[in-house]
Amino acid sequence: MFAPRIQRRMFSASTRNLSKVTVLGAAGGIGQPLSLLLKMNPRVTELALYDIRGGPGVAADISHVNTKSTVKGYNPTPTGLAQALKGSDIILIPAGVPRKPGMTRDDLFNTNASIVRDLAKAAAEAAPEANLLIIANPVNSTVPICAEVYKARGVYNPKRLFGVTTLDVVRASRFVSEIKGTDPKDEEITVVGGHSGVTIVPLFSQSKHPDLSANAELVNRVQFGGDEVVKAKDGAGSATLSMAMAGARMADSLLRASQGEKGVVEPTFVDSPLYKDQGIDFFSSRVELGPNGVEKILPVGEVDAHEQKLLEACFGDLKKNIEKGVAFVAANPPM
Repeated sequence: MFAPRIQRRMFSASTRNLSKVTVLGAAGGIGQPLSLLLKMNPRVTELALYDIRGGPGVAADISHVNTKSTVKGYNPTPTGLAQALKGSDIILIPAGVPRKPGMTRDDLFNTNASIVRDLAKAAAEAAPEANLLIIANPVNSTVPICAEVYKARGVYNPKRLFGVTTLDVVRASRFVSEIKGTDPKDEEITVVGGHSGVTIVPLFSQSKHPDLSANAELVNRVQFGGDEVVKAKDGAGSATLSMAMAGARMADSLLRASQGEKGVVEPTFVDSPLYKDQGIDFFSSRVELGPNGVEKILPVGEVDAHEQKLLEACFGDLKKNIEKGVAFVAANPPM
């Protein structure tokens, strides 16, 4: 009886539609807890798990969890990958190497860029209409990489590509609740920009606590919360459990929206019109989700002087990160 009670607290039940969710990198530090959370979601009816090592083993383990969805692990072959992807409604990519102390997300670029490029190619060929959720860092660059791969295959749909930045708002609400002595679920903090360092811009002026926008220590903690985890794990990994929770939340929101729920809004890094006039093609903001993915990209809204400075710092780094992803695919096209 344990699993169903946990399940009811995390997700509201509705299983009207069949939904196949695929995790690429399912045996990794994020992939395993993410897969477990997806198994506990009643909206997921079929869970496909793939990794270069250990996918079938993780699937066998998670398949024993007493919820209705079926689970299958796929062998690390081109055929196995294609089978895992075929018919998917949502594909999540947490695959890649984790950060270690002293590393930034950009330090991961060369390794993770190649991994994401190749997985995006497989997804574009086997399930081009699926919602593609990118967790692999650096998200500011890996999302543009996926866009370029899909464009090269002639199947790019900007409404179906998402960078998962949910962890930034999860952290912000938790950190605020620690300061104010409130329940995190009652703290709605808007975070915009990107998903790395100064590109992460919390907008406390739009929350119940506008005074916090002048709290430089808090702003820095939201921007560099991942470093806190990397340091605490002392070389043994990065933020995996909290990231898995954030990824599962984003997937659930997309499933809810695809099954007809109205007004589902999540922060996410998408192909956005908000700052294209400044050469920034992707931006994270609050996005209303629907059956076709992105339904509406909501404006950033009014910001105070502190936040305006944060946005200006964000724009410079974010533009470079996006350009880096685009340039990578141009120089290293998928085979």
